Amino acid sequence: MDRRTRAFSGRVAHVSMEGLVHAPLTEGDVAQVVQPLADLRVAPDGARDRQLLMGDKVTVIDRDQGHAFVLSDKDGYCGWVAETALGQGPEPTHWVVAPSTHLYEEPSVQAQELMSVSLGSRVTVVGSWGAWASTPLGYLPVAHLRPMGQWAPDPVYVAESLLGTPYLWGGNSRFGIDCSGLVQVALHAAGKQCPGDSDMQMAVGRALGADDVMQRGDLIFWKGHVAMVVNPDVLIHANGHTMSVSYEGIRDAVARISSGGGGLVQARQRP
Repeated sequence: MDRRTRAFSGRVAHVSMEGLVHAPLTEGDVAQVVQPLADLRVAPDGARDRQLLMGDKVTVIDRDQGHAFVLSDKDGYCGWVAETALGQGPEPTHWVVAPSTHLYEEPSVQAQELMSVSLGSRVTVVGSWGAWASTPLGYLPVAHLRPMGQWAPDPVYVAESLLGTPYLWGGNSRFGIDCSGLVQVALHAAGKQCPGDSDMQMAVGRALGADDVMQRGDLIFWKGHVAMVVNPDVLIHANGHTMSVSYEGIRDAVARISSGGGGLVQARQRP
């Protein structure tokens, strides 16, 4: 079983693992990410696999060394998160539609910012004052929010809003993102299910045949890499070549990746 979706810390397992592992079982405790970002790690203080965003829900299965082993609700990814990043909070009502925004201590552009949050973060709006939304953590511009369930109509447009974002292995935010993070953030913003890593994403949607013409929003996969089609000639991806989210000609990308030892295109999917 893939360790990334195996709800077993090595000591304690989620009840969904009954019959699959020999370990104490737990239903776990529901928690929520209460910081702008939380690294999801292989082990306590280990390497980053992915990142969770503010408002993401998790099930806490185990705790060790100031970290919690969690199961992410949004994609089933499992790993270790700093306990300080988790807490309890009301049900999110809105999500951040802007590439990034600030939480302020007062509803004013002159107010002190408290923290920055990224596209896809989820917050609870408890009131509004004109152009400002009040949340338990501070004030946000109303223009940067959409109600939960009011999703973006075009995932490519979402990805394009992150152009220039620096590349970061395992990143899922405006502050740093990788190829599969960009695809996941874009598809989640469009209300579509999407796993965390490119090899998992290769099973998303419908596989395209050799005669299928690529359309906007289709995914192109290489070993360890994924890109999103903008139009028949251009793709967008977070990549180590430019160390950023950038456009690239599809033919140019295929030739460059192949000549650089990255291999040929492995799959094409329509989410």
